[in-house]
Amino acid sequence: MQLVCPAGNPPALKAAIDLGADAVYVGFRDQTNARAFPGLNFTEADLLSGIAYAHARSRKIYVALNTYPGAADLGAWQAAVDRAAALGADAVICADMGVLDYAARRHPALPRHLSVQASATTHAALRYYRERFGIARAVLPRVLSIQQVERLCVQGIVPIEVFAFGSLCIMVEGRCQLSSYVTGASPNRHGVCSPAKFVRWEEEPGGVRRVSLNGRLIDRFAPDEPAGYPTVCKGRYAVGGETFHALEEPTSLNTLALLPRLQAAGVVALKIEGRQRGQAYVASVTKVWRQAIDRLRTGSQDKSQDAAWQRELQRHAEGHQTTLGPYHRSWH
Repeated sequence: MQLVCPAGNPPALKAAIDLGADAVYVGFRDQTNARAFPGLNFTEADLLSGIAYAHARSRKIYVALNTYPGAADLGAWQAAVDRAAALGADAVICADMGVLDYAARRHPALPRHLSVQASATTHAALRYYRERFGIARAVLPRVLSIQQVERLCVQGIVPIEVFAFGSLCIMVEGRCQLSSYVTGASPNRHGVCSPAKFVRWEEEPGGVRRVSLNGRLIDRFAPDEPAGYPTVCKGRYAVGGETFHALEEPTSLNTLALLPRLQAAGVVALKIEGRQRGQAYVASVTKVWRQAIDRLRTGSQDKSQDAAWQRELQRHAEGHQTTLGPYHRSWH
């Protein structure tokens, strides 16, 4: 299985390549990608250098053009496809049908990967994207059980990539109506569920930290309590006389225990979430997953590293805890 790792800047790209990523996915510095943070992502010069660095080591670079253009903005996404092709990218990751159609017509030799943001969860959807736009791979949403992933793989319609580690999303990928309602800004187009300009941290008596989003209280953290980045779905709310994480606890997906089953299903690539994370995160997580995949590939039965791998991944997880998420649910 291919290991696909994130990079939000050139140092992270090099760290991912050096520590064993088979491919790295990146974005331009504009709203054509779903992590459009200020100061994040790649200029054309940065990306040209990064692609050369990867290709010199027989690795690949995928460019995420995975957001949805507005009616008057399609030209910017088409130009981004042209730039990715001209710079020598190995694939573009797209969600919007208009962007996929343009890429297929103008650059038929440039592989097209269906983004997780397209939310294709059935064999019929995958077949449509393959027949209409010639997709070479599909990234499945993080809402499917392992049994559903297996059924999609067995159909053999298109090679399947799944998320293996990182933040979870309980909404339709990248299109959270909760965040849009609270901030008025689309998470898909502004790079994050909680754009930084809406976030406010304040310290209360006793060292308690209070965080709000566009004036709405999201959470309070005790002085010694880990505090994650505030999102509406992972806030604590007063419900029925109790205050708790009513929608979702801060936690990260970790499928390390499912590696043999994912391989047996025929999954071709494992994706690490986190283009908004730093170089240290990318380096550490890439190293663990490279070692785990290599052990599986060689058929080694040595489990001595398992506990250390899990501790390292938990250190980088939201809330310092991990979950199998929807993968392990028994209902469909």
